[in-house]
Amino acid sequence: MTNRGTGMTSTANPADERTDRIPEFPMARAAKCPFDPPPALRDEQREGPLRKVRLWDGSTPWLVTRYSEQRALLGDARVSSEVTRPGFPNQAPVRSGSTGLSFITMDDPEHSRQRRMVTAPFAIKRVDALRPAVQKIVDDLIDTMLAGPNPVDLVEAFALPVPSLVICELLGVPYADHDFFQSNSRVLITRDVDPEERWGAMKRLTDYLDELLGEKIAHPADDLLSGLVPRIESGELTRNEAAQMGVLLLLAGHETTANMIALGTLALLEHPDQLALLRETDDPKLVASAVEELLRYLNITHGGRRRLALEDIEISGETIRAGEGIIVPNEIGNRDPEVFADPDRLDLRRDARRHVAFGFGVHQCLGQPLARMELQVVYSTLYRRIPTLRLATGLEKIPFKHDGSVYGVYELPVAW
Repeated sequence: MTNRGTGMTSTANPADERTDRIPEFPMARAAKCPFDPPPALRDEQREGPLRKVRLWDGSTPWLVTRYSEQRALLGDARVSSEVTRPGFPNQAPVRSGSTGLSFITMDDPEHSRQRRMVTAPFAIKRVDALRPAVQKIVDDLIDTMLAGPNPVDLVEAFALPVPSLVICELLGVPYADHDFFQSNSRVLITRDVDPEERWGAMKRLTDYLDELLGEKIAHPADDLLSGLVPRIESGELTRNEAAQMGVLLLLAGHETTANMIALGTLALLEHPDQLALLRETDDPKLVASAVEELLRYLNITHGGRRRLALEDIEISGETIRAGEGIIVPNEIGNRDPEVFADPDRLDLRRDARRHVAFGFGVHQCLGQPLARMELQVVYSTLYRRIPTLRLATGLEKIPFKHDGSVYGVYELPVAW
């Protein structure tokens, strides 16, 4: 491993360290710094790019803490995303016989084969065509907020409905069922949930999407799920595979963006000089820059991207052996001082486009054009239309999501 500043290489291998020196993972954030990576994670980054950590089951995968090594491994075909492989560093116990969440937990070529079936609706030109509809959703929700009670929970009134309405329209899922799929989604992304309970939530969502696909087969419409019908009828995709794909897109399409809207708003309220830049600009380039910087500065993918080495991999003076787990926490990669100057400062004018918030390599987020567009509309509209928006409680009273695979806040009381 390379020692920053000296260029010297150490022959010490973290795998040979005494057992009691291997830190537990995940690591706790500092209560007074909820936007920053855990202090212990920073310590590991300073020590070196690859460290050993201990998980809930006693396993000791590799933790990858620096940007260049993160991108290298996420782009390496010798690492696997298949959660059912022996030794995979799962975040929580997995029910025997259960499978992963559609193609994001598959390797190529099957991963690419299935992913290509749903790529077109998320292409940049297709997403840009949705911008006026998203703008109307945002404006209508703000109108409702302004006409309703004050203060209000921004999560319930705005942050969650925006992406839920958008992904429902895109997929062809009735928004009237949002309580059902949101409550089951919460079970899937909560870490300390019994495996049987998690499996039950997954089955309920899969059955729901399967029934919906049955309706699309009988009465196809102009939506993504209907677009899968020919794939099912031709035998390219089983109906169960299509239903699992629908669960993935429904879950990813609302949970991550909803948390980014709320957490980003909270971060801006805590940085009023940066909030003023957004509130007072009509420059779409500055808005786009702000979105990228907030994606870098914050972290929604909580607990790191998980992988497994399929072969021995030599990297930065270490050897990751075949069958060893790999954890890539993007929040510390996005705070790497060798890539982002003064990384702990929120600077909306920074060129942060190199961040790894959406991952890297073949598994990078399929829906990132949609997420970017939604965030651009939200961040350029909410604070301009409600210029006096403020927290209705102290930061110390905000309930943060420390218990799952998606980070954010459970509630965000705001007033104006």
